[in-house]
Amino acid sequence: MLAGEWALLMESGQERVVVLSRGGVPPVPWAFTDRQKVLKQLMGEATRPWEGRPRIALLYGPPGGGTTSVARRLGAECRDLFSDGQFYVDLRESAGANGPEPAAVLLRLLCEMGVDPEAMPATEAGRERLYRRLTAERKMLVVIDHATFLAQVRGLVPATPDVFLLVVVSGRPLLLEAEHVAVPPLSRRHAKQMVLKTVGRENVRRLGPEMRGLLDRCQGSPLALHVEARLLAGGTSAPGQGTEVWWHHPVHATTERASLRLGPETVRLCRLTALGGWPSISAEIAAATVGVDDEEEAARMLAEAADVGLLELLPDLRYRFRPEIRRHLADTAATEHGARECSDAVTRVLDALLNRVLRAARAALSASWRTEPDPEPSDALRDESEGIAVLAAEVTNVVHAVSVAEERGQVATALRLARALWPLQLKAGHADEVLSALRVAVRCGEQNRTDERMTGALYFQLAHCLGELHRWEQANRAARTAVAHERAAGHLLGEASSVELQGLLCMNRWRFQEAHDRFVEAERIYRRIAPGQEGAEDLPRALALVERHRGRALRGLGRLDESRLLLEGAVTFFRQRPEAYNLARTLTDLAETLHDIGDDTAALAKITEAEALLTPAAAPHLRYLATLRRRCETTVR
Repeated sequence: MLAGEWALLMESGQERVVVLSRGGVPPVPWAFTDRQKVLKQLMGEATRPWEGRPRIALLYGPPGGGTTSVARRLGAECRDLFSDGQFYVDLRESAGANGPEPAAVLLRLLCEMGVDPEAMPATEAGRERLYRRLTAERKMLVVIDHATFLAQVRGLVPATPDVFLLVVVSGRPLLLEAEHVAVPPLSRRHAKQMVLKTVGRENVRRLGPEMRGLLDRCQGSPLALHVEARLLAGGTSAPGQGTEVWWHHPVHATTERASLRLGPETVRLCRLTALGGWPSISAEIAAATVGVDDEEEAARMLAEAADVGLLELLPDLRYRFRPEIRRHLADTAATEHGARECSDAVTRVLDALLNRVLRAARAALSASWRTEPDPEPSDALRDESEGIAVLAAEVTNVVHAVSVAEERGQVATALRLARALWPLQLKAGHADEVLSALRVAVRCGEQNRTDERMTGALYFQLAHCLGELHRWEQANRAARTAVAHERAAGHLLGEASSVELQGLLCMNRWRFQEAHDRFVEAERIYRRIAPGQEGAEDLPRALALVERHRGRALRGLGRLDESRLLLEGAVTFFRQRPEAYNLARTLTDLAETLHDIGDDTAALAKITEAEALLTPAAAPHLRYLATLRRRCETTVR
């Protein structure tokens, strides 16, 4: 029966992914100028005789040199050549110290292609197979922008004649077997044309003799030309004292000149914010950086910095630096403001992020001992949905912050930041995004050995994350390590929970008897917690959860009546508590058992009740319920 259900799920998943979106490459800047020679080289690779050799080009150039604009212009000029779609993935400012892992790159690309999340393979190998199946016999352009290491794109090399892979690198080229195409600086004539397109003929005429200095400083850098032209058109005078030292680097010179348009407090905010390398900058982060409570004032300064080209505006009123501008601002921060102030600025952001995600985690998973109490209970977030939304919005910053805290020796902050991600990975997925942070955190915990319980909790999260990605052996090792740390700390609740996770990992591989044995073992450990002992308050809930999991394992073993009895008991427990999520999960398990028994009418009633309990934040579970409903309705009809 289970094999038949699995076949049905696989078939329905395949039906959902065969109809792909056509994607689309973002528009090229209006002031794009020249680059015909580079575009001709790229088109040559896209249209040459195939002869069994993959169509792949590596486009590279200095930061701010226009590589992204060239890639986008190529998409605009060859739309008819790739009739089945163009798919663009920008890896800039992604989670992780060096950018996303290959599996995460494949995930983002498949999402761009329109693959239903429910049909997304969990493993890198599965995603690569799906990518190759979807690109077979199709005419497509795939652009991976801001790649940082070879493995990110190695699995995307096309094996079909009409797919063209364009890898874009800001800086030195990767050692990729491909047509290497360099993007040189603009010639002086074309640089002047770009300025004309940027600010208009009247402003160029008004620049007069200043145009020569602008062209000299920018050295053909499109980013520098764009920002400088806008500055001069806006009335900025010639560079002030001290900026000449940066003229050897056009983007650095531009950054200095743009700073002249800003007040000293705004420049200070930009320099100190640049130090952390935060993937996105909100008014809250900016205010924390400079140590003020007025987020409206911080938002105003961010907008001013964006107006002169130091920041880019993102959705939801967030901003980010272009990499080379950020590097220069960060390099000058220590000289201008001192090492102590720079260090304090980064610490303030880490503390603000920690406070924000601790509050969000508690709102998202208020009944769990795995989330810390809200540090500001008087200003608590409203509900689970809002908590998950905050965690999802900050996940790339938090992942980055874990590494920053480790580098600075702030061990406790690194560990607590990583632990606060637990509700996000439990309720909304995001395994690919949080994996790198959890690996950093467990390494940090092992090296410092300051808190066995915290390290055990983080290994628990790592094991869960690896299980979601179907990296079973790694997940089992992490779960065993979690048990060992919790046992060494004498933390019965954590030890039992980690043994329970071992059972869940077994069940996910259909090893139901072994899973049931682990659940029974976990229950024995739970029952060693005596009244009044630490964990006693959490014991009823923990026993209800392990009862639920035993019911799931018994269903896998075909012992359906026993399964139903246990699951009904767990449902009764969670009906009496304000835990809509766990009640919904248990109702789902009961619906599956009822479906196997043949009582699909009762199963559909449980599904309806579960759906009403879940918020949009529980999207993966809602999708699963929709699939289960289709299975039950098919039988009822």
